[in-house]
Amino acid sequence: MTATATVRLRHLANWANLSTPLGLLVARAGSARVRRGPEALYLADHYRFGFPVADAFTVGDVVISKHDLDQLQARCPQLLQHETAHSRQWMWCLGMPFVPLYVAAMGWSWVRTGDRAARNVFECRAGLAQGGYADVPTRRLRLSASGRAR
Repeated sequence: MTATATVRLRHLANWANLSTPLGLLVARAGSARVRRGPEALYLADHYRFGFPVADAFTVGDVVISKHDLDQLQARCPQLLQHETAHSRQWMWCLGMPFVPLYVAAMGWSWVRTGDRAARNVFECRAGLAQGGYADVPTRRLRLSASGRAR
């Protein structure tokens, strides 16, 4: 499959699974400026809400940021590659199941490292460094309450 066909498949799938319409709705609710971007993405910047806590986040094919995305990309040149990977993840998760899966992965990462991204499978597969995240070493898990008392 060519790169163009792959992009088209992802774009159509994210419209069909309703994640892109949801992303456009989230961007609109946050008064973001929406414009077309590369690889059939929509770029929505100047989002007014502080949640989620991230420089940028993706819902379907919509990359949303409270910052100016052009300035953000100047600081983090591979950001759109990272967010495009999340767009593919929305497709593979069939839309909304991405949300609880991502939250669970974020929780696992926090338990293992104290950081929400370092061991989050979605962030790791999208490229930690590309998304502006640092790799954090894992911390030792204690499996029982009696182990803590010792």
